[in-house]
Amino acid sequence: MTPKTKGIKPDDWTIRQLRIIAQYQFGSEFADILSPEGIFVSFSKRTKKVREIIYKEQRLATLRPTDGAYSLGLAGAERIVQKTKSPKRRVVVKTDVAEFIADGRNVFAKHVVCVDPEIQPEDEVVIVSEEDKLLAVGRAKLSAEYMIAFQSGTAVKVRYGIKKLNKE
Repeated sequence: MTPKTKGIKPDDWTIRQLRIIAQYQFGSEFADILSPEGIFVSFSKRTKKVREIIYKEQRLATLRPTDGAYSLGLAGAERIVQKTKSPKRRVVVKTDVAEFIADGRNVFAKHVVCVDPEIQPEDEVVIVSEEDKLLAVGRAKLSAEYMIAFQSGTAVKVRYGIKKLNKE
């Protein structure tokens, strides 16, 4: 493993906890997507709690210390796109703004084409193009209903655009 993604193999109890968190936050099918066999984890030096989930030397997610929920990484988002059908956990944006979103710019409501109807404000979401290509990950600022209804305002605060992954 590279120094950037070092970790240790988690015990069965830790894997079970990670899967329960994924099921609670995203749904039952996400346990194996975000905590597959062969993961490694890194721990916080201060709290000794799981910090990052690493799979094939890529960060799938980070566990937020404030609430213990997942903060998706680009590799985790890519697994979600590959293993679920659209629009599950996705915000689909217009093709003409895809390049800006991939750069890490926020998603505005007027650019949203389709969205998973279960998405609520503050949910972790995957932003994809109309062709279901991963563009970014972020946090919803509006519910799914309002993302479609509104013609102004920020729908998703983007954390990472896919171009960041390509630079690494």
